[in-house]
Amino acid sequence: METNSRPAVVACIVLAAGRSTRMGVENKLLADLGGRPMVRRVAEAALASRARPILVVTGHQRQLVRAALGGLDVTFLDNPDYAVGLSSSLKAGIGAVPADCDGALVLLGDMPLITGLHLDRLTAAFAANAGIVVPTHKGARGNPVLWPRARFAEMLQLEGDAGAKRLLAAHAREVHEVDLGTNAIFADVDTPEALAELRKPTSC
Repeated sequence: METNSRPAVVACIVLAAGRSTRMGVENKLLADLGGRPMVRRVAEAALASRARPILVVTGHQRQLVRAALGGLDVTFLDNPDYAVGLSSSLKAGIGAVPADCDGALVLLGDMPLITGLHLDRLTAAFAANAGIVVPTHKGARGNPVLWPRARFAEMLQLEGDAGAKRLLAAHAREVHEVDLGTNAIFADVDTPEALAELRKPTSC
């Protein structure tokens, strides 16, 4: 990455293809939070950051997810293999990152408390260190993670539903942690109880 000649160029991949199996019948990405679908809040946070382009990977109920993001300046990527697991969506996103991007933020579609400022802090750390940037809070790691282009080839080889966590261990020396000072990096929604908690006025 040519940090001395130009600013870091970072894309943002929003993973919005999952089936929400632990949520029962409701697609959590379409759940209303403060008058907006959850996935729209996430996409708007990405758009409020310096990251570009914003790539949204869809799969389960793709048309409804696209409708929820109507009017937003995002690029949709269809993942027909979404049922295989998280890795298939991750690979769909990584494979579409433009060649002029130095890295990519991988943002889960069910993390509605993440803000554009959070993403920009991770991008700033990436510009300074050019490694894998991981947000932390109180000593624990969360999401989203910013991956450098140097790791894209390995990410495209991932399989199953484990995401890229094993790559963090494999390249531990490259990991740069950034304490964002917020529980937002842990606030993904996997159960009806978690959704109910987020719907409390103090959360949204």
